[in-house]
Amino acid sequence: MGYMDLIAILQSLPQDRQAEVFDFVEFIAAKSGVAIEKPLAPQAWTDAEFSELAMRQALRGMENEAVSYTRADLKASW
Repeated sequence: MGYMDLIAILQSLPQDRQAEVFDFVEFIAAKSGVAIEKPLAPQAWTDAEFSELAMRQALRGMENEAVSYTRADLKASW
């Protein structure tokens, strides 16, 4: 049985049985002295962080583009 077979069987199990398998694997690893690194919990983005990321993604690749408009092109100013 290979990893792919094991994963297919694991995915076919109900959630509670999958949790039981994970607990057993952690138990065996601990008994064998193998440290298991658990993934970090996702952190929430602040509005400012998300806005900065969104703007960077929107403007990605435009850093070297020539500016093709002037103040005369503005329809409104504050």
